[in-house]
Amino acid sequence: MAKRDFYETLGVSRTASADELKSAYRRMAMKYHPDRNPGDQAAEQTFKEVSEAYDILKDDQKRAAYNQFGHAAFEQGGAGGAGGFGFSGGFADIFEEMFGAMGAGRRDSGPTRSGSDLRYNLEIPLEEAFKGKQTTVRVNTFAQCEPCRGRGAEAGSAPATCRTCQGHGRVRAQQGFFTIERTCPTCQGAGTVIEKPCRSCGGQGRVRREKTLSVSIPLGVEDGTRIRLAGEGEVGLHGAAAGDLYIFISIAQHQIFQRDGANIYCRVPIPFTTAALGGAIEVPTVEGTRTRVTVPPGTQSGHRFRLKGKGMTVLRSPLRGDMFVQAVVETPVNLTKRQQELLREFEKEGENRKTNPESEGFFARVKEFFEDLRE
Repeated sequence: MAKRDFYETLGVSRTASADELKSAYRRMAMKYHPDRNPGDQAAEQTFKEVSEAYDILKDDQKRAAYNQFGHAAFEQGGAGGAGGFGFSGGFADIFEEMFGAMGAGRRDSGPTRSGSDLRYNLEIPLEEAFKGKQTTVRVNTFAQCEPCRGRGAEAGSAPATCRTCQGHGRVRAQQGFFTIERTCPTCQGAGTVIEKPCRSCGGQGRVRREKTLSVSIPLGVEDGTRIRLAGEGEVGLHGAAAGDLYIFISIAQHQIFQRDGANIYCRVPIPFTTAALGGAIEVPTVEGTRTRVTVPPGTQSGHRFRLKGKGMTVLRSPLRGDMFVQAVVETPVNLTKRQQELLREFEKEGENRKTNPESEGFFARVKEFFEDLRE
């Protein structure tokens, strides 16, 4: 009896993509698998044909040979045939064929599982964020057990192959139509058992201890920046690789400066005489120096002076932000009688002159507001 065309068997066109082939195989394999059709010889035969067709067409080289020579390319002990693609396994085998790496990852998760990642919160002052710094942190973590070198077994002994799973780390159990695969309860997925555990670590291959690590804080680092130290997390069980350590940076609130990205803001009180007559003030900078700011006559409270290039350093850049100095005109207190007299003279002298434009403008708008209400 002549074989059916492989494309016809899977119900796809000859130009079907790899994803279309996989989808068709999955659908038909689930339908005709012997576990779902016990005693049905026709379904068993169809499953064999579907498996053989997919085994050939999923391989680019085999598919090219089949497209050119047909079934003849695999006859007389050729590369094809379903002999190596039997159906004795359960659905777990189909799932592994269909999902490939995902199934393999489940099998390997036990013996190769890395240790956990760790998080360390580090608060630094704004000055260190500006300049950068080399600092150290102390982390309590799992480290490799030195006496057994991470194997978990006493010196002179070695882990033995698990007899329950024969070293696979997983076992299978039949439940109705389904074959269920789970982690081996004896070795917990490691594939080996330790008959003589190390006394120092109790067979885990790791012990808890405190480590001191050096951390490089880059200049311009921002609040919330994450620094990764590869391999400095918890060591895995039985010599498995260590996870990573993540340093999360937070910037402490500064008593003078406020930061917004690369810019720095600073509120500076200015005597009302300086604001009125003009002058100069000295203000601090984030880099630890002082800079001179010229205050023009008639400066109002809230006015901002921009100091270009005096802000924060920018992460991974030679640039710097700007600094903004906000003037806060200060009203004097605890005046002497003479000072009070001088201020009254000052006020009287300016009665017929527009020396307070902001307040005059405000009260003019208030007057208009009440006049509108009367109408």
